[in-house]
Amino acid sequence: MTPSSPDQKPVAEPPIRAPSPVPVDDAVLPFEVASLDLRGRLTRLGPALDDILNKHDYPAPVGKLLGEAIVLTTLLGSSLKFDGRFILQTQTDGPVSFLIVDFQAPDRLRAYARFDAARLAPGLNSGALLGHGHLAMTIDQGADMSRYQGLVALEGGSLEDAAHEYFLRSEQIPTRVRLAVGEEWRGGEGPRHRWRAGGLLLQFLPKAPERARQPDLDPGDAPEGVAAHTVAEDDAWVEGQSLIATVEDVELIDPDLSGERLLYRLFHERGVRVFPSLPLRAQCSCSREAVSAMLKSFAPNDRAEMVKDGKIAVTCEFCSSVYEFTPEQAGVE
Repeated sequence: MTPSSPDQKPVAEPPIRAPSPVPVDDAVLPFEVASLDLRGRLTRLGPALDDILNKHDYPAPVGKLLGEAIVLTTLLGSSLKFDGRFILQTQTDGPVSFLIVDFQAPDRLRAYARFDAARLAPGLNSGALLGHGHLAMTIDQGADMSRYQGLVALEGGSLEDAAHEYFLRSEQIPTRVRLAVGEEWRGGEGPRHRWRAGGLLLQFLPKAPERARQPDLDPGDAPEGVAAHTVAEDDAWVEGQSLIATVEDVELIDPDLSGERLLYRLFHERGVRVFPSLPLRAQCSCSREAVSAMLKSFAPNDRAEMVKDGKIAVTCEFCSSVYEFTPEQAGVE
């Protein structure tokens, strides 16, 4: 479930060109730095993030946290090579007790957060908002295929920390993630805020056998002629981590800075190649037909108890759409 390779590979070496100065929102930009055996993805979100968050008018701290979860989901889910789903979900004891982001390949996003407004306090960081519990990342390949799920304990740390822990324990691929979300006050009519978000995922995928996956190599176990070292100590990975550590939040969300220019800033000395961007959009998968089928799956007595004021009303938690049915339409006798 790791984005270990771009979705599209060039047939031949592309001509050298200057990075595009045109910012592109709501897209994932795959890239590689071949000289350092690094590959990664850069996400920039604007209108799509606004669409998702403003449907619920979340308090700013909750919106920011859910925005981080959405960015992380796009960095991971956009690696799917099939028409499936990538679902990121948290269940914790913190003020934000539940988060879910549903990415349906190749480009559809929806998300929702449940929180206790009475427990929100100024200055809480993402770790304090989440508290303790777990993060689940699920790949759903369809009705006839098995699901894959990875779990990570949340112990007061951020979503970045959880992502690092997951890749360390489950995938054993050296990985670093950066997530940033910001808001701008917007007066007048319409939504109160304009949200922006960005994220960067970098992975070390060495091709040389003597450099690949030696996390616990002892000096006595090193192959003859190969210096004993860990992947964490590899010069290329050390350099990659140092470079991604220089990225500031404002660079990830700057509407005037294109993703290509940001990658050029980071890796131009080593040479960076970008691949075609992957568009993203906010779109819920709910429908009247799906809700009707869900209602009819309940026992008759349960459906009868749902009738209020002569109708059954169902609200989608993701997009806040309300579907109303008469008792007859819902199969209530």
